[in-house]
Amino acid sequence: MLIHARNVHYELGGTPVLDGVDFGVREGEFVGLIGPNGAGKSTLLKVIGGLWTGAKGDIELLGKPLKTYRPRDVARLVAHVPQVTQLEFAFSARDVVLMGRSPHLSRFQIETARDREIVDRALQAVNAAHLAERLVTTLSGGERQRVIIARALAQEPRVLLLDEPTSNLDVRHQIEVLALARAQAHRHGLGVVAAIHDLGQAARYCDRLALILHGRIIADGPPEAVLTPERLRQAFGVEGQLYADPLTGEPALSLASDSVRPLR
Repeated sequence: MLIHARNVHYELGGTPVLDGVDFGVREGEFVGLIGPNGAGKSTLLKVIGGLWTGAKGDIELLGKPLKTYRPRDVARLVAHVPQVTQLEFAFSARDVVLMGRSPHLSRFQIETARDREIVDRALQAVNAAHLAERLVTTLSGGERQRVIIARALAQEPRVLLLDEPTSNLDVRHQIEVLALARAQAHRHGLGVVAAIHDLGQAARYCDRLALILHGRIIADGPPEAVLTPERLRQAFGVEGQLYADPLTGEPALSLASDSVRPLR
């Protein structure tokens, strides 16, 4: 278990956001966090990754309490890709990815040949080597997202946390990003956790899904065990059914267009 959280509670402004959450991710596993808006998906990512402190409960990173790590040490093990990244300065894509090496460098240390080699590998991993010298301000949304993921990979993390990594991307780039996340888990042994809105894509690409509702995980397991008609009704107020896609053989989700129901 790379990250193991037990009975985690977290409040924002006195309002409970996480309520007794048990969650973990293993090496080589791609886990999707699903749930309605405001369920606590983004908060859970920030708390288990050490970005937000003050949670009650136990969170372990590689078998040690998360609170015993220095922030720099956490950054060497856990990489975050936020939902929105502001890149307003005219850095090259290579320079942005090189920022991912900062947890491994001392305050005034200049990057080494090895650091540059790691950056080149990260760009290649996300199929963005041809963008290395482009200014990030000139990149499309999909290109920019790949560069941000490359920056996270340049940290050489054990855990990769993705917050809505496909938001505002067209369908082709959504597929590329999720296939990349799965490859990082299956081929390179990372533990990958992604908050995903699209339930069909979550079922197709993730090994495991954790369904969050009102700050609690109400189901955790393979997609077919989590995205049941009963759970879809309970969490999202819709009628739906998983089936095997005839083209790919992978799980796909069918939702009835007239099935929306009030949520309780």
